[in-house]
Amino acid sequence: MFMHNRDADAVACEPGVSRKILAYNDALMMCEIRFEKGARGYVHAHPHTQITYVAKGSFRFTVGGDTRTVVQGDSILIPPDAPHGVEALEDSMLVDVFHPMREDFISST
Repeated sequence: MFMHNRDADAVACEPGVSRKILAYNDALMMCEIRFEKGARGYVHAHPHTQITYVAKGSFRFTVGGDTRTVVQGDSILIPPDAPHGVEALEDSMLVDVFHPMREDFISST
């Protein structure tokens, strides 16, 4: 399956944050998340394994109480149910991959 970014609709998540669902099946989902400088992905947890790739910019990222700065090219592995959140230090973009796919993202579009 091919998915063109131009065909994916951006959905507002938090103030200054938008998400595009790029491709998915029952086992896996990939999303593009754009942040304006200073925007936050508030601390939350979910039962999915998540891998995040910093595609652009830089973030202050917290996973399970451990806070670090990450920059373009870095990645983060977030275990199921681990509390995590992020703050964009500049206009930035993440690529998130979830296993299994996030049904809640599909139902909110």
